[in-house]
Amino acid sequence: MPPTHPAPLPPGTFIADDGVVLRAMTSEDLPQAHALSAELRWPHRPADWEQVFAHAEGLVAERDGQVVGTAQRWLWGPDHATIGLVIVSPACQGRRIGHRLMTALLDGLQGRTVLLHATTEGRGLYERLGFVRSGEVRQHQGMAVSTPLIALARGCRLRPAGLNEAQALHNLDAQARGMPRPALIDDLLNQSEACVVLDCDGEQLGFALLRRFGRGHAIGPVIAPDVQGAKALIAHLAGMNAGRFTRIDIDFDSGMTEWLESIGLPRVDAPTTMVRGAPLQSPAEGPRLFAIATQAVG
Repeated sequence: MPPTHPAPLPPGTFIADDGVVLRAMTSEDLPQAHALSAELRWPHRPADWEQVFAHAEGLVAERDGQVVGTAQRWLWGPDHATIGLVIVSPACQGRRIGHRLMTALLDGLQGRTVLLHATTEGRGLYERLGFVRSGEVRQHQGMAVSTPLIALARGCRLRPAGLNEAQALHNLDAQARGMPRPALIDDLLNQSEACVVLDCDGEQLGFALLRRFGRGHAIGPVIAPDVQGAKALIAHLAGMNAGRFTRIDIDFDSGMTEWLESIGLPRVDAPTTMVRGAPLQSPAEGPRLFAIATQAVG
């Protein structure tokens, strides 16, 4: 089935039985959205909400003028989308508000591959909406420590990203993630404190970003051709951030969990990666996504 144009998000849909209105999210809703995530002890800062909302189409569930639920979708090219920051206030859970938000977000996304990262509590809802498990993420965080540098193959080195390398990084991300996200990568580059490129004989084979997020800093995305390259990128940025709170969300299949714990970043959570539609295509060779940007955008 060819991709369809997404239906506009509803400007206001009154749900008569409980007085909940679904409407499009605006920037004026971000303070209440942040308060919802803080209520669930999610670490997002107001600035983190602003950053992802800049690329999103969002919905809020509102009751008596109070935002009681949120959900956002990000459209990446004509074939892909991600969904995240699906939150319902604990006081309003059990009323199918999450189901209504998700149903509205999915309207018009038939024919697209839709990716999300599910909490244990949300997985059942997503399965009922046609999502299937495609992997797992391991969230690691803690106080980063000075980390021994990882040896690279002859001809390979780590270096800062150049001013004119954005297109090459767009291409690496699109190949590794399986969907084009140039505007997101540009935004992350602009807000990062460091971007390190894995260069082998003058060719860019991977990169990683360090930026402010949540309680401190986050490393991600991390893209490399192999585990050794990914560890080299992570070790470099973790060393730069030694003594400060650092988070990274890795692909469980990368096999780096024990190594991350050895450098002061224990595992604290294990969301499930879920997909609706055609599976994301990962190249048999070439760049691979070892750590995601965020659980919301993938």
